[in-house]
Amino acid sequence: MKRGNETRTLILDTSLEMASLIGLESVTIGNLAQKTNLSKSGLFAHFNSKENLQIEILKYAAEEFTNFVLVPALGTPAGITRIRTLIDNWIAWGAKLSGGCIFVTAGIEYSDRPGKVRDFLIKQQAAWINSLKRVALSAVKAGDLRSDTDPEQFAFDLYSLLLGFHFYHKLLNDPYTRQRQNKALDHLLARYTQNMPQVNKAKG
Repeated sequence: MKRGNETRTLILDTSLEMASLIGLESVTIGNLAQKTNLSKSGLFAHFNSKENLQIEILKYAAEEFTNFVLVPALGTPAGITRIRTLIDNWIAWGAKLSGGCIFVTAGIEYSDRPGKVRDFLIKQQAAWINSLKRVALSAVKAGDLRSDTDPEQFAFDLYSLLLGFHFYHKLLNDPYTRQRQNKALDHLLARYTQNMPQVNKAKG
């Protein structure tokens, strides 16, 4: 790996971890320079503004998310197996960050904050929701979900489950969050199938 790529990875890994803990808006070129032991002037020359830095963090997070969550899930058989894998991967990816999923925290932070960062985040979330719709449609085609499944509603239900997991796990620190999530997913899938799927008990 070239030195420039190593430096970029260091900067974005550090800034992503910071954003998960203190919020995207609180990540500045100044405090990032302190964390990475790089010059403030050098970082400013690279990003030019705090806003650009924040957008680059979101871009990097999306790259990591795609490689860790989406690509492996799409490599599994279409249907309930893929849905469960997607959920497991999303939870594991969020656990890699001390503050949890950056997209959840940024969504709350920028819900009422207009600007380029919010606009970029909305586009990212629309792409994620479209991925959930496609997963639903592929599950219908595979025969795992009913033919009358509404992919829009399924995406809403599944994402709502994920947001609930984040709230219970990070804010409430509920020790039974994983078990509750598995049970909620079973119930959700049961509404879109003819029979209740076998409960997928949490490991550990």
